[in-house]
Amino acid sequence: MQTEDGRLMAVADTRGKHRISAELKRLEQETRFLEEELDKLDKMDAASAGCKEILNNVETRPDPLLPMTNGPANPSWDRWFEGPPDKSGCRCWIL
Repeated sequence: MQTEDGRLMAVADTRGKHRISAELKRLEQETRFLEEELDKLDKMDAASAGCKEILNNVETRPDPLLPMTNGPANPSWDRWFEGPPDKSGCRCWIL
C-alpha cells in the first residue's frame, strides 16, 4: 500500500501467516505419514519371497477358466492351420 506522497506503507498480512502455518502443518502431517510408511516397509518381508510363492502356486495349478484338453479338441480344425498337402497344386502358397 502506498501513502499519499508515494512511500510504501507496511501492512500486516495475517492471512499470509495463517496460510503459511496451514501449509506447514500439512507438510508435517505428510512427513509423518511417509515416515510411518517407511517403518511399515522396513518391517515387511522381501517382495521377491512373496512373488516366488505366488508364482509357485500359479504354475502348479491349472487355470479353472480354461478347459483341460490333451491335443486338439476337434482334429478336423487342424487342417485349416496347416499348409496344403501338395503345394504345387495351390497358387496361394507360391511366392
